[in-house]
Amino acid sequence: MRSLFRKKSISQLLQQSRQQTLERTLSAFDLTLLGIGAVIGTGIFVLTGVVAAESAGPALIISFILSGIACALSALCYAEFASTVPISGSVYTYTYATLGEFFAFLIGWDLMLEYIIAIAAVSTGWSGYFQTLLEGFGIHLPTILASAPGSGEGGLVNLPAMIIILIITALLSKGMKESKQVNNIMVVIKLAIIILFIVTGVFYVKPDNWTPFAPFGFEGIITGAATVFFAYIGFDAVATASEEVKRPQRDLPIGIISSLAICTLLYIAVSLILTGMVPYSQLNVADPVTFALQFVGQSSLAGIISVGAITGITTVLLVMMYAQVRVSFAMSRDGLLPKKLSSVHPRLKTPFANTWLTGVIAAIIAGFIDLTTLAHLVNIGTLAAFMLVSIAVIVLRHTHPSLKRAFKVPFVPLLPAISAALCLYLMTSLPAVTWKAFSIWIGIGIIIYFTYSRKHSHLNK
Repeated sequence: MRSLFRKKSISQLLQQSRQQTLERTLSAFDLTLLGIGAVIGTGIFVLTGVVAAESAGPALIISFILSGIACALSALCYAEFASTVPISGSVYTYTYATLGEFFAFLIGWDLMLEYIIAIAAVSTGWSGYFQTLLEGFGIHLPTILASAPGSGEGGLVNLPAMIIILIITALLSKGMKESKQVNNIMVVIKLAIIILFIVTGVFYVKPDNWTPFAPFGFEGIITGAATVFFAYIGFDAVATASEEVKRPQRDLPIGIISSLAICTLLYIAVSLILTGMVPYSQLNVADPVTFALQFVGQSSLAGIISVGAITGITTVLLVMMYAQVRVSFAMSRDGLLPKKLSSVHPRLKTPFANTWLTGVIAAIIAGFIDLTTLAHLVNIGTLAAFMLVSIAVIVLRHTHPSLKRAFKVPFVPLLPAISAALCLYLMTSLPAVTWKAFSIWIGIGIIIYFTYSRKHSHLNK
């Protein structure tokens, strides 16, 4: 039993950080754009319409604010850990140092599911916008190649979703420097497109569309908050970049907090204008931002927005895959997963084999599995991770009170405790089928831990 709670010491983690083999190329600016690249995408271009129509109505803005508050509290906890222990693995690493190996493995296993499903789910959104763009030029993909089986559209494989994942995989396998440059350019384009929508849409807002403000009541607002949490998961990816940051103690807190603040303001502005332009009941579409502009007669701008949506969702894919590879890389380096996943390409200085394995698995899921139900797993996995990192901050303050911290969460243990409670509350608002699927995945993880990871762990030696 004692081996389940064995911990990696802080000194071990810091030593590991100094001996890291990944190239340090990221600045605070790069981290901020990395966070925005991950957070601004599916949330604005896809989820806003569905959640407004089915859960929250115009009170969608309150759902985004509640999720933003929960994320902000978690972001403070992430910032303290990332600046104190700047090493790959994010909440997996933090849990290993505070709560022990068993919980660390389970949250790492949870994060792997979260990111793989997120990559597959986001790629299907990319595929939808890409097909809409092609249709604008009179090009129609055969139905059999344009959607996954079980989606109700008669498809055999979602080929565009598979192709974009493999392109992103090839880019990431070459190196973070090249990936960073592509991400930064696409994020700037994405932000310009969103600002264009806000500036244009504000002139078409009809306050009458905001009545009734909360047609589904408070329960609908909370359900909406738990659902749009999917939109915020990207800032966790910033923490996974710790070993590739030039000045991690200074730059990581800036990147995590600034990216979340910018994204929350944009989500609030877009949801307010979107529900003001179109009656909420008509927003249950795959491309609500484009639909809203077409609704008010701005079809030419709608085409530009589609290009922005494709660009935005591409950056989400890039950062999600990057984060998934870094988590499994850290777990492999600790012996909890096969050694091959932590091997670094001698010339490219990237986890080459790990990146391609992740990309191929995600492409297969995106191409052949309908993700309507599975997408909820991303939310519950993220909330579980945020809850654990909040608890871990309290534990680390108690066990290592004199540890040098470049950034400190204020009002410990109060703020981390509120963060953990809020995440747990949002988890209880998710559908029962989500909890069942999550329990099955965690059960598989427990079997793997006791049959492989516990024996091969470096701490076991």
